[in-house]
Amino acid sequence: MTAVVTGNHPFEVIEFTNLFRSLPGIDPYPQNLENWVDDMSHVRNKYEAVLFYNMHMDLPSEDAKAALEAVGEVEQGIIFLHHGLLGFPKWSVWSDIIGIPNRSFSYSNGETVHVEIADPDHPITKGLSSWDMVDETYKMDAARPDCHVLLTTDHPKSLRTLAWTRQHNKARVFILASGHDKHTYANPNFQTILLRGIYWAAGRI
Repeated sequence: MTAVVTGNHPFEVIEFTNLFRSLPGIDPYPQNLENWVDDMSHVRNKYEAVLFYNMHMDLPSEDAKAALEAVGEVEQGIIFLHHGLLGFPKWSVWSDIIGIPNRSFSYSNGETVHVEIADPDHPITKGLSSWDMVDETYKMDAARPDCHVLLTTDHPKSLRTLAWTRQHNKARVFILASGHDKHTYANPNFQTILLRGIYWAAGRI
């Protein structure tokens, strides 16, 4: 099971939901942040992975803070997808997990991005070659040096590191800066990276 946490940013619901339904072996449970925090079914720690696609700009509430600070206490994959890595921009806890201390940014939509493979031997990228895709870019700091970088770009309106991994306490963390809309969702290389990223974070590859 994969929790797909959303909130505070619009997205194409049908295309986004179909993206996750089309990924083989992924059992997605989309939910807004409030439902994930409330955890009425007491399953929050039972998900194989939690994917954050939310973009809350204020500091989290006390209940949300407690739930978010607990990620990493169990061996449960953590994934940040596209605008998910921008959430809680003034909260150092989130910045430490993501691996970018200063997450201030600008953005540009509809850019053609050339994606390069930084580590061709990693399970997430193995066998893939560079590709181009249309996406929204973020101009911001790159992932810090202690991150394991998987994808890069030289696009002038983008951060250099597009995908990377980290360890946070007991949890594997995968960050993918791509993933704005249906144009990116439909890209087969993006789909492969996302699928493998979830698998890797969950300890399945």
